[in-house]
Amino acid sequence: MASASPPGNEAASETFLGSIDQGTTSTRFLIFNKAGQPVASHQLEFKQFYPHPGWHEQDPKEILTSVETCIQEATKAFEKDGHRKETIKAIGITNQRETTVVWDKLTGEPLYNAIAWPDTRTASLVRELKSSEGADTLQDICGLPLSTYPSSVKLAWLLRNVDAVKKAYDEARLAFGTVDTWMLYHLNGRDRNVFVTDATNASRTMFVDLRSLKYSDHVLNFFGLDTSKIALPEIVPSSDASSFGQLESGILKGTRITGCLGDQSAALVGQCGFQPGMAKNTYGTGCFLLYNVGETPVMSSHGLLATVAYHFGGSRKPVYALEGSIAVAGSGVKFLVNNLGMAEASHHISELAATVSDNGGCVFVTAFSGLFAPYWIDDAQGTMFGITQHTEKGHIARATLEATCFQTKAILDAMEKDCGHKLSELAVDGGMTNSDLCMQTQADILGIAVDRPSMRETTSLGAAIAAGFALSVWKEFDELKSVNREGRRVFRPQISDKESAAMFKMWSKAVAMCKGWVDAEKEEIAELKA
Repeated sequence: MASASPPGNEAASETFLGSIDQGTTSTRFLIFNKAGQPVASHQLEFKQFYPHPGWHEQDPKEILTSVETCIQEATKAFEKDGHRKETIKAIGITNQRETTVVWDKLTGEPLYNAIAWPDTRTASLVRELKSSEGADTLQDICGLPLSTYPSSVKLAWLLRNVDAVKKAYDEARLAFGTVDTWMLYHLNGRDRNVFVTDATNASRTMFVDLRSLKYSDHVLNFFGLDTSKIALPEIVPSSDASSFGQLESGILKGTRITGCLGDQSAALVGQCGFQPGMAKNTYGTGCFLLYNVGETPVMSSHGLLATVAYHFGGSRKPVYALEGSIAVAGSGVKFLVNNLGMAEASHHISELAATVSDNGGCVFVTAFSGLFAPYWIDDAQGTMFGITQHTEKGHIARATLEATCFQTKAILDAMEKDCGHKLSELAVDGGMTNSDLCMQTQADILGIAVDRPSMRETTSLGAAIAAGFALSVWKEFDELKSVNREGRRVFRPQISDKESAAMFKMWSKAVAMCKGWVDAEKEEIAELKA
């Protein structure tokens, strides 16, 4: 649905920036003014495929179509409100990370569905790789542990199991990329041969040396990749006036693309988390906490990921972050709606949770894709504890919201151990932050303030900021100090530290009991039924 807001005085602010926000379940295009306020937008959901338990796929062509439609409809709404499309000076891209696309570089056609980031089909492959020689050396190079999460293991699975992919590799016509690369390759038109990825997305593949931001021969060799047989995209800064090309067709044909950030990096930029020690938590399909550690990567020893926060190019050095990734957040809410029929829409789950005063002893470990940071338990599955005859729908709804809040606390505890610094406040954004109950619960469990902006499209805003910096719409981070500061709400803890600790102890007990559900016997049963 397209939407737009009144144009105001365009003469006083004639620079607008577009933002392609390509997420896990939907695509959006937003148009921002220089003050960082969205003035028009359009959003489309696209189909998700779950062919087997743990598998999650998307149609790469439908992703492209959704992007083109959103650009068209949002720009129409923008013009309908009296703006001129020529005032949209550039476009930024932000995208779901790790999701893996492979295509024929001669035809541009995908060779398989995109394997989405939460997909866990690679669980047995990960166990095999972990036992391989050199596995213990990888994380210190790329910042990521071997798990079902990064793009590397998804590509390894495709090369082992999909004939069309193996054939393309053997014939040296295989192209690999994350969603940003796939979009840029086609939005530019294949004749331009724009085959790039930004540093934040590249850092999620496992193939990149975090310190040099170049592909690591050591890691590529570990995965058995011959770079003469597979095309890997060029790694470029997140903000650049020329690397990302321009739109080849459509209503904004010729408009330059000058920014690109993985979605969680974009949210950190959109929250203006430019100083070391600043952190944000995005509650989307999954939940992702990024903590700015400055210009030197910090390799975690407590279950977190080291990643590129952003790289704005020029004389600016890349900035790094520690990240805690939670596989299931908003998707847990959707599970209650779509799979269990507990409500008609996602926002009703918060209302349902509010019908009870606590979880009634129910703890729900939403490990639909195993457990990510800081646990990294690949053989966990969704497990619910404490169900009695007293348990109601409201208790399960509340336990689902609490699951994300508990995992966020586990991540913050790990960050404190890695950095020796305890946060006093956490900036938040994403769909689940619309729930006052969820945010109050988060403040209670963390024991610190939770700061929610009134304009919650911080991921899209981050992509627009990256695009704007490339064109000197802004030249210094200080110019953004007032962006999205009005109307913020701060949630403060309302329970004692003792009560919060008791709740987290119960959660930790549940985590310890949810392991081992994905094992060889279960996989054998699934194969026999297939």
